[in-house]
Amino acid sequence: MKNILVILACFCFQLLLAQPDSLFLKVKEEKYEGPIWVQKNKASVDLSEVVFVNWNSGGTNSISGLIGLATSADYSDKYFTWKNNAMLRYGINRQQGRELRKTDDIFEINSNMGYRPDENSNWYYSARLNFRTQMTNGYKYPDTDNPISRLMAPGYLFFGGGMEYGKHIDNLDFYFSPLTLKATFVLDEDLANDGAFGVKPAEFDDLGNLIRPGERIRREVGILVTNNYIREVAENITIKNQVSLYSDYINNFGNIDIDWSLDFDFKVNNFIRATLGSHLRYDDDIKTSKATEFEGEFEEAGAKVQWKQFLGIGFAVDF
Repeated sequence: MKNILVILACFCFQLLLAQPDSLFLKVKEEKYEGPIWVQKNKASVDLSEVVFVNWNSGGTNSISGLIGLATSADYSDKYFTWKNNAMLRYGINRQQGRELRKTDDIFEINSNMGYRPDENSNWYYSARLNFRTQMTNGYKYPDTDNPISRLMAPGYLFFGGGMEYGKHIDNLDFYFSPLTLKATFVLDEDLANDGAFGVKPAEFDDLGNLIRPGERIRREVGILVTNNYIREVAENITIKNQVSLYSDYINNFGNIDIDWSLDFDFKVNNFIRATLGSHLRYDDDIKTSKATEFEGEFEEAGAKVQWKQFLGIGFAVDF
């Protein structure tokens, strides 16, 4: 039920953004000048600091940093488009009297090919590839002895084909794939044996001896629907909305994995900008745990909605 409510909330919010009188539905007036390659690169640094000296209201000194690198290479001609991008983002936080903690960690690659048989059409036959993982260990702080995630644990790969609408419509596209492969990689022995991120766990005998190791890869085939929407809501304020919905045909068809991000970009000048973002995820294969009445023992608590919010002010350079 909660899953359905979250999906409805996603679509209701998009409908509010995409009102008929404000949606960018005008086809670009473009003059074809031959095949074009466009290369873009961007680096950004966001910093925040709080320092207290004899502050009678109390407080903890802290400093946070977030670095980001993004690159893209796009090709287009009358009938064919090929969009490629890669993104790396890593954030840390240090508070007085507490260990250094990770706040963000993602490495992602996307490649999207599209072909239209008619140069006046806005419909494309499309194929998409998405890969993402993280770079360093993740922990359930303050426990830093037992990683809950690592490089390629998990790693996710999506690959499929379908139809896409909106290649030549400003800042709006819809993609539908009836056949998309999703592979979940857990290339860490301990996490795989625990059955983390939906892989099949290891089997042990009554004495704790390993009978069969946990699987390292979980494979799914399902349906994927995505929507991307970018709009300048005011001068130097841009909103970017991205929604991805996936459901596996074989394992619990109807359970929908949700990945929804909503970002506001505030441009001060060519170098300084602020970002306010929200990222919501739900994956039925990622189970949580809760402590039992016995010390050091936990039991499964099922899948839960994951949510992250961030605000950053810093520098961004295009090169």
